[in-house]
Amino acid sequence: MKTKDNSLYQGLTLSLLLLLVTSCSPSPSPGNQSKFNVLFIAVDDLNDWTGFLNGHPQAVTPNMDRLARQGMVFERAYCAAPVCNPSRVALMTGYRPSTSGIYGNNDFMREADLLKDALTIPQWFSKHGYHTMARGKIFHHANGKWADTISWNDWQKNEGRSMTIHPALTDSTLVNGMPYNTRHQRALDWGPMQIDVNETSDFKTAKWAAHILQEKHDKPFFLACGIFRPHLPWYVPHKYFDSLAKSNIEVPAINEADLEDLSPFGKQISEGLNVDGDYQRIKGYGLQEAAVQGYLVSIRYADDCVGEVLSALEKSAYKDKTIVVLWGDHGWHLGEKLHYRKFVLWEESTRVPLIIYVPGLTNGERCSQPVNLIDLYPTLLDLCGLPENTNNEGRSIVPLLKNAEATWDFPSITTMGPNRHAVRTKQWRYIQYDDGSEELYDHHKDSLEWINLANKTEYKTTINELSRWLPSVNTLPVSGGLDIKGQFRGEQDREKL
Repeated sequence: MKTKDNSLYQGLTLSLLLLLVTSCSPSPSPGNQSKFNVLFIAVDDLNDWTGFLNGHPQAVTPNMDRLARQGMVFERAYCAAPVCNPSRVALMTGYRPSTSGIYGNNDFMREADLLKDALTIPQWFSKHGYHTMARGKIFHHANGKWADTISWNDWQKNEGRSMTIHPALTDSTLVNGMPYNTRHQRALDWGPMQIDVNETSDFKTAKWAAHILQEKHDKPFFLACGIFRPHLPWYVPHKYFDSLAKSNIEVPAINEADLEDLSPFGKQISEGLNVDGDYQRIKGYGLQEAAVQGYLVSIRYADDCVGEVLSALEKSAYKDKTIVVLWGDHGWHLGEKLHYRKFVLWEESTRVPLIIYVPGLTNGERCSQPVNLIDLYPTLLDLCGLPENTNNEGRSIVPLLKNAEATWDFPSITTMGPNRHAVRTKQWRYIQYDDGSEELYDHHKDSLEWINLANKTEYKTTINELSRWLPSVNTLPVSGGLDIKGQFRGEQDREKL
């Protein structure tokens, strides 16, 4: 009788334990994963006009800000190149533009001798047991060979309305009211579209990523989601323009004499003195406020897309096992240094938003050390416990994720062509062009880079110290063009909108 009672008791106890374990199990189950997943979110042409970077007082980015409160914000993150294609190639391969020869948007990655068989971040992850997936703009284009579809186990074609053509655009007049003569001028346009946000390609990409996060995965995954806005043209659903009145827009501080202390080449790349350049055209037609509005509302649209993905992660079984990286490929000028767009080595064009969230490690910290997007490759391998790729030219920033105040003696290097580089430390921005001309800015005193100190003898020691970080290798461009400024103009004309 006693033995029978003990057996009954043991059976009931085992049943209760099984019931407890079952009730506590998440659904769906993330399988037997032991490694972190990676959610990789790229936002095209996004500068520091976000809430978490305080780049503009009217920026509305609640979703990115929410991620910033959970991750670490790198306040001084910079791109490897202020151009879409070379920036993304450097990030995804771990090679500097000056090493690979990928300097512009005409340089196809796989035509570079160094990169023909180079393993990109997703290829390295796939090699070590991850399932990799992508949709949207991660490499230079969302679709076609420039998307480097071979990098992914599961690559999805971009679909939906890209909002690159507006019904109000004519053969001679932009939607914003300016006349235009070239494809380059046509690209710098903005205006509301009568379109439902759910029909747009970026939102469809975000929805796709959200769906993937709700599925069951038996292997650790690397999920990449590329958002195209705020890339030009700034056509977004009308509700976003309705949310921000043009009459109340704040424009960046502009110094009309900003180019006086620059070399002829510095003045040339600004195009601020060119009557047909972006700055003089927008100023001449009184559209400075309207341009800022177009950029801001495009950022708000992009933030809503990001929010779809982040909300799905928070509701998923993977929320405590997924690293999130949100990055922009380069910055953007809206009149600073009499310049619009990118393609230059100044602060607004090279600084990027970067948030890294690591469950159990980050909690809303901010890091002021200079880092570069090329550092993401080794950093993700480090965080996920994967073998090092010794070809990487970046360095892991995990020490900074563990301690934002850790000693970090490495500046960030940005390249715009052979022998055209910028060196950025906490205090200084040093620029050297291939004609030997230089610029030096003290960010402790001159955050807007209005005063070029390069020609002052008292700063020669500083310049000598900074110049030792300039790349010693300057491979010729893959496209064969040696006139990088001319090449950039061609890229702007030919770049797919």
